[in-house]
Amino acid sequence: MKFLSLIIVALMMACSTEKPKGKTEAEVLYKEAKSMMEDGRYLLATEKLNQLKNQYPYSFYATPSELMLADILYKQENYVEAAASYLLFREFHPKHERISYVIYKIAESYYQQIPDTYDRDLQPAFEAIKYYKDLLLRFPSSSYAKQAKSKIKEAQEMIRLKEKYIADFYYKTEVYDAARWRYLHILENFQDKDLVNHAMKRVILSSYNLKEYDKCGLYGKRFEEIVSKKDSEIASVIKTCIKKLNN
Repeated sequence: MKFLSLIIVALMMACSTEKPKGKTEAEVLYKEAKSMMEDGRYLLATEKLNQLKNQYPYSFYATPSELMLADILYKQENYVEAAASYLLFREFHPKHERISYVIYKIAESYYQQIPDTYDRDLQPAFEAIKYYKDLLLRFPSSSYAKQAKSKIKEAQEMIRLKEKYIADFYYKTEVYDAARWRYLHILENFQDKDLVNHAMKRVILSSYNLKEYDKCGLYGKRFEEIVSKKDSEIASVIKTCIKKLNN
């Protein structure tokens, strides 16, 4: 009953609002939808836009109504659906005058799906980075560029923490082959000095624990200039591995 009352009140408000003027009915519907969206009346705005699309599919306002529908989904925090809607818009209107905004909102939709902790699925972070970078590549002077750069760093930090978390988990549980593979992946994809140093050490130690002294020695020679001078433990391991390798 309460829900029905709210709908009735919303409809009364909609009816009492002065109808915007326009040269065509499509323009009027679009302006009504825009006003409703700005007031947070997303359901009514969506109904108006769907009416516009169905009744006037070839109108000038049909295309911007598609973009507004995507914006409404984003404002409703339906980020999965919003991303899909923006992507569809980009596919059908690749040269639209607001395409930089569309790409930014695709990235934002994925960014909003990134979990709060790095021990969960971070695929949205990868997707967000991809579209932020696409924006920076195509529109380096865009007003969204500064935000894109900042959020790329935030997403990359989450991924960095996740990669270290997984690699360390394998190492601590003595699954050394998987740990070594993960640490090598880190070395190929990250430049953070502390993380690189950590990964190098663990590659050597993983090889040593696997008793693969040939690989331990080879990695030791490759990394010893960086890690051995600061860590007596790893220096000793490298020395042992190289000795076994030479034997």
